[in-house]
Amino acid sequence: MSRRSGILEFAVLGLLRESPMHGYELRKRLNTSLGIFRAFSYGTLYPCLKTLVANGWLIEETGGEAAPPPASGRGVASTSSLAGRRAKIVYRLTAEGKEHFEELLSHTGPDAWEDEHFAARFAFFGQTEREVRMRVLEGRRSRLEERLEKMRASLARTRERLDDYTLELQRHGMESVEREVRWLNELIESERSGRDQRRSSPEGSTRHDTSGETGGLPRNRDNTRPDPSDDTK
Repeated sequence: MSRRSGILEFAVLGLLRESPMHGYELRKRLNTSLGIFRAFSYGTLYPCLKTLVANGWLIEETGGEAAPPPASGRGVASTSSLAGRRAKIVYRLTAEGKEHFEELLSHTGPDAWEDEHFAARFAFFGQTEREVRMRVLEGRRSRLEERLEKMRASLARTRERLDDYTLELQRHGMESVEREVRWLNELIESERSGRDQRRSSPEGSTRHDTSGETGGLPRNRDNTRPDPSDDTK
C-alpha cells in the first residue's frame, strides 16, 4: 500500500467514525474538510472503499435513492431514466474499523510528521489523545527545523549563482517553513498550558483525558494555519 493511499484510508475511516456516508458525501467532505484530497477522484475513492469493506472495517448498506441520471437534451426525463435510479450505498464503520482507526490515531512515528500525512492527522486531532497530539506536533516541528536548516545551508551555497526571481522563490519557501514552525510552537505551548491547567485543577488528577477536546487551544482566534503542502521540500 502506497503512503498516499494509506492517508486516504485513514481519512475515510476518520470521517465515517463521525457518521455513515455514501460515496458522494465522502468525496465532498474529503475535498472541503481535507484540502489535501482535492485531486482525488471517484476512481481513487471507490477502490479504497472496496478495500476497507474487504478488510472488514466498513460495511455497505442500502439507504435511499441515488441521484437520477441527467435529463435528455429536451429537459424531459425519460421513463428509462426514472427507472434507472439506483439505491445509494451507505458506508458504515464497523467495530473492527473503529478499533483499527484508533490504533492508527495512536501512531506517532516519522510518517505522521510528513506534509500530507500530518495534514490528515491534524484534521482528526479532535479525536486524538492529548499526549499523542503533543508527540505528533513535536515530531512535525523537528522535521521542519531540519528542513529549514538544509534550506538555509543550500541558499548560502547558491545565493551568488541565483537570479533575483529564483532567489525570491527560495526565500518564500523558507518563510513558509518558518511560519509553520512558529504556528507549531504556539500549538505546542497551548497544549502544554491546557495540560498544566488540568493537573492543577481538583479534577485533573482523577480523570484520564481521552477526549478530542482541544484543551488550551484558543477557540476565538483565526483558525487559519499554514498549508503543509505549500512547503518547499
